[in-house]
Amino acid sequence: MALALFAWVLFSNSAAGQTPQAVVTVSLDQAIQMALQHNHNLLAARTTVQQNEAQEVTANLRPNPTLFTDWEYLPLVHPTSSIPDYLHDSTEGDLGLSYLFERGRKRQHRLKAAKDATAVTRSQVRDNERSLAFQVGQLFINVQLAQSTLDLALLDLKSFGSTVDIGEKQFKAGGISENDYLKIKLQLLQFQQDVQQAQLAKVQALSDLRQLLGYESVSGNYDVAGAFDYQPLSLALSDLQTKALDNRPDLTAAILGVTAADSQHELAKANGKVDVTASSNYSHVNAISALTFSVSVPLPIFDRNQGEIARTQHVMTQAEQLQAAARGQVMTDVRDAYEALQTSDQVAQYYRSGYLDVAQRSRDISEYAYRRGAASLLDFLDAERSYRATQLGWRQAVAAYLTALEQLRGAVGTRSLP
Repeated sequence: MALALFAWVLFSNSAAGQTPQAVVTVSLDQAIQMALQHNHNLLAARTTVQQNEAQEVTANLRPNPTLFTDWEYLPLVHPTSSIPDYLHDSTEGDLGLSYLFERGRKRQHRLKAAKDATAVTRSQVRDNERSLAFQVGQLFINVQLAQSTLDLALLDLKSFGSTVDIGEKQFKAGGISENDYLKIKLQLLQFQQDVQQAQLAKVQALSDLRQLLGYESVSGNYDVAGAFDYQPLSLALSDLQTKALDNRPDLTAAILGVTAADSQHELAKANGKVDVTASSNYSHVNAISALTFSVSVPLPIFDRNQGEIARTQHVMTQAEQLQAAARGQVMTDVRDAYEALQTSDQVAQYYRSGYLDVAQRSRDISEYAYRRGAASLLDFLDAERSYRATQLGWRQAVAAYLTALEQLRGAVGTRSLP
């Protein structure tokens, strides 16, 4: 009993001495860097570059020489002469070496084709990084929107809670009817639900963002830090499109794809060249030693690799069309993102032009008038709903603007806009 009591006291003291783990906050730039370093899908995609580099090693290898040997006419029964004499005089042994000499610079063309394929893959991985940066930015903004919505819900709950308290006092004093008081109290449920939904939205947004950052790279109680506000920008569409043509990795991959297709075509033509196999052979037959040299060359009567040459010619045309499509897609992406940003900017300016102040003043006036009996309960609740809707709409407009800005950065291919 005494030992159990001592253990309980020791545990209580140690638990009381514990301090809560500090919440780690990350900025948007830090979140993007963490994702680029720890996102498992991106790390898996980067291995494709290493795989292609290993294929370059294979492509640069020369053919292996072939060593062959045999020993023929060995006796199944004891020969009439001595075994050494029989082996020397009556058997045949061969020892030879052959080597395939590639023509048409096949090895050089194989290596160039492999290097060009690696360059395309490297640009495709960079494009994965571009897409990942946009996804991180989008989820980061979702967390900020959820936090801003939660702050609004908590303020509304606190403010309306005081209204409920005042309504209860008025009801007890006979200033309002029981029905009006119950309507006010019932409205409190909506504010409580808003808080719970905002808390859930933030938890889910943080969880989704953590998955992109690399689940093990950040603790479970982390949070985001950064300005969630509207900052207007002055941008020119032509400058954005010009910069996108220089920075978009998917366009770079398409351009390199044309080069890769050309190198594949040159390799196909090189493979159409016949190779030469040279061999030498030492033979010992019936006590006679001899050397033999031979050269073999396939006759290119039927197979001259003409099918693969024709196929790679069409691949070149395909790559050129894909390059043109990629260029057009870049211009389209930038324009769509630019127009989305302009629209979001206009909506945000509507709110800033006075609607936020109007909603605030309308609610304050209605609340002041209602508490003094100069306004009906219906008018007060309607002003309260309009204020909440306007404030929530403003936060959603800021989130839409920031998301459009991230989309424009992704469309241009760089986070620094001109």
